[in-house]
Amino acid sequence: MLLFQVPNLPGWTPTHAHLFGPDDLAIPSEITLNGSTIQCVKRVEGAAALAIQYPAPAAVGGLLTLRTALLPERKQPYVLTLELARFQVMLLLTKLEEWAMFEMPATDPVMQKLEAARDAYTHALVVQRSTEAESAAQAALAAAIDAGEALALASANMQHQRRVSGELARLAAKPPPDSALTDHESNEAKKRAAGSAGVMLPAMPKVGVVINPAIFSPALCDAIAQFADFVSVPMRWSQMEPTEGRYTFTPTDRWIEWAVAKAKLPVVAGPVLDFETGCVPDFAYIWEHDYETLRDVVIEHVKAVVTRYRRTVNTWTICSGLHVGSNFAISYEQAIDLTRVCVTIARKLHPSARVQIEISQPWGEYTAEATARAARSIPPAIYCDLLAQIGLEIDAVALKVQMGYPAPGRSTRDLMAFSALLDRFAAIDKPISLSMLGAPSTSIPTPDGMPGAGHWRAPWTPDQQARWLAQCAAIAAGKPYVESIAWHETVDAPAPVPPFAPEAGGLFTPQGQPKPALAALRTLRTALRSSAALPGV
Repeated sequence: MLLFQVPNLPGWTPTHAHLFGPDDLAIPSEITLNGSTIQCVKRVEGAAALAIQYPAPAAVGGLLTLRTALLPERKQPYVLTLELARFQVMLLLTKLEEWAMFEMPATDPVMQKLEAARDAYTHALVVQRSTEAESAAQAALAAAIDAGEALALASANMQHQRRVSGELARLAAKPPPDSALTDHESNEAKKRAAGSAGVMLPAMPKVGVVINPAIFSPALCDAIAQFADFVSVPMRWSQMEPTEGRYTFTPTDRWIEWAVAKAKLPVVAGPVLDFETGCVPDFAYIWEHDYETLRDVVIEHVKAVVTRYRRTVNTWTICSGLHVGSNFAISYEQAIDLTRVCVTIARKLHPSARVQIEISQPWGEYTAEATARAARSIPPAIYCDLLAQIGLEIDAVALKVQMGYPAPGRSTRDLMAFSALLDRFAAIDKPISLSMLGAPSTSIPTPDGMPGAGHWRAPWTPDQQARWLAQCAAIAAGKPYVESIAWHETVDAPAPVPPFAPEAGGLFTPQGQPKPALAALRTLRTALRSSAALPGV
């Protein structure tokens, strides 16, 4: 059992609590609050880390899902705030080395913040048994979060400059050192030299937006054409085929016709198969416990959609979230099989298109739930590894990263956590696309029984949404393995919110007025197209 002593924080209730084991894999556990002590009962042996939604100190602000380092069990409780600060400082030092930023001068503002974080944490360790223990730990946590975000932004700016100058392309083409005897050693040498994991793409990432097929107007089309390099068109099964055998293509057709014929914009289509709640038509549940028939129905659906749009689509997001195990009681072997089938169909019917799979809930906390669904789910990293082991040919891995929404996997994290997440998936050695990046422009009411999703730095407002977009998108754009960034919604849907529209997540109000987030996205695209410095860093 892991025990954590929690401070007296008025109005705070521990939520989004789950444990991680080695390799950032969530593990089943039972977590309860007993007075001022959090008790974590693990179902596996070994050290574990606690992730929990925690109010960031006032110097930083925000309600963030933070985590501790891996900790062994012991009888006396750990001090939660101190352990959260410990992990933030550890991550700082780890990334400083991984990103090859040790040569930054001590006078650099980022290095000064880093040193301040280390000093504050050291002081918190020294006084941890005194009356000022909690205030010192809070100061250390605030300094570490602030330094981590500053370092993530500085790394993005540095890598962007190296990408613009062609230095990364030269490193990618450079032969491995003589000391590298295997392909793995060669790749590791290149990563150390580049200060980045993953592939190194020479071209700047593209900026796009996910449209809502149900909302279409000439004014909206004109606005999108002015700031997007591509459009992403969802193709949810429940909307495409609400009744078995009867497809409703009209909303999708008009958007694709506009993008291809008028705007001359590339189209990213999908996910074609998504098992998230609401994305599956009612008739498909008849075969929930008959996998062979379900598989045949899925094949026919994927064939119908890819065949219809193969002359107009450039990239297929062919499936999404099959690793989460929601809705259908399929085993992980069946999830892998469905993924393979979907990719194979797209390859056969549309060989010239790019094909990617989408990872939803990329932090993987869903596997920590003590439910039958969690038991059959697959952690995101393992899902990608399994696809690689079977030799599945995909062109990219797409990540669905939304924060600030009271839904599974969408709690708010700090910028360093976001940057580290991207690096984790870069290890797959495939280009990474952010197929849905988004946050709301107002605090979203929390349904009964659902924990709040938190906020970054300050409660969500239109200006705060734009600030978050500018900095998260800049971090992603600075990664040499990121090929595209798509904002998750174009326009706030009028009330009541249509299915799947992220509430208050658009670039425009329901009346068509631009929000500050639009200017932030346009500024980013302009900088990338002109190879200028990244905004927001």
